Amino acid sequence: MPTRNTEAIKLGMFLPPVPDRRWHLAAQAGVTHAVCKFDRQYDVTDLDSFASAQKSFAGAGFALTALEGDQFDMSRIKLGLPGRDEDIEKYLRMLENMGKLGIRILCYNFMAGVGWFRSQTAVPYRGDALTSIWSRKDVPEEPLKFTHEKLWENYSYFLKAVIPAAEKAGVVMCLHPDDPPVSELKGYPRIITSADAYRRMFDIANSPAAGVTFCAATFRAMGEDDMALIREWKDRIHFVHLRDNQPLEDGFMETFHDNGPTDMAARLKLLYDLNMDVLLRPDHAPTMFGEDNDQPGYAALGRIFAIGYFKGILHSIAEKM
Repeated sequence: MPTRNTEAIKLGMFLPPVPDRRWHLAAQAGVTHAVCKFDRQYDVTDLDSFASAQKSFAGAGFALTALEGDQFDMSRIKLGLPGRDEDIEKYLRMLENMGKLGIRILCYNFMAGVGWFRSQTAVPYRGDALTSIWSRKDVPEEPLKFTHEKLWENYSYFLKAVIPAAEKAGVVMCLHPDDPPVSELKGYPRIITSADAYRRMFDIANSPAAGVTFCAATFRAMGEDDMALIREWKDRIHFVHLRDNQPLEDGFMETFHDNGPTDMAARLKLLYDLNMDVLLRPDHAPTMFGEDNDQPGYAALGRIFAIGYFKGILHSIAEKM
């Protein structure tokens, strides 16, 4: 089997900071890269605490390769409130610690007020699995609490403060698109809802430390050509989320990775053909039989199934090269 890019495309899992059955299942599926949101369990601004978390993952056979999401409350930064400079100082310490520990990928977002969101989260699906839906009709538009340009001002302030520190630490800050990519959600403006928003971000940051979390399904929900964007941003994409959506009249329904409308094999082959060095993880999957649905999209079995599916595709691609 050819070795080109089989190591460059690294398969990871989004795992909780404290060991549980998901750690065991991921290890049994052959996953060796962990992605984590620590929140309150560990303090990423404290090097010893952060190193302890990394050591815990390593002891279970995982390289802690990326942080994802808000590792502490980012509300004051995103909303431009008093105290944001104090929070940015914490962010700078986190970036410095990431550099010291060799953790090079930070997946972040700039969704203010409301993070990733689905309007229904227990919709019966294949084999009585439970999946999620985003539907505009379920969440009527509300008057904006502040303007889109104000949010861009807050984002620009943040980028100019943290990107130089990320570059110094050797960390790539990979921006995740707003999910769902709508211009307003519960009265909060959303700005990372198009490919042009990323191009504006690149101009503001003006740094190789400004990267992309390529959440392919979200770009398709924007109406963008995700294959063309992979080619355009191949040097900016360091982290890839793969899931699939079935379009609905006013939104979308999330599917298993093997039966949505998207040609997953074509996406993976393009990453391979472009010789891209990326961390790839399965994104949201339906909740399967025997699992609770307290974290829609992030139960274990559907994502473990996706790991096997991706492995099969990648092995098939490599065999044909």
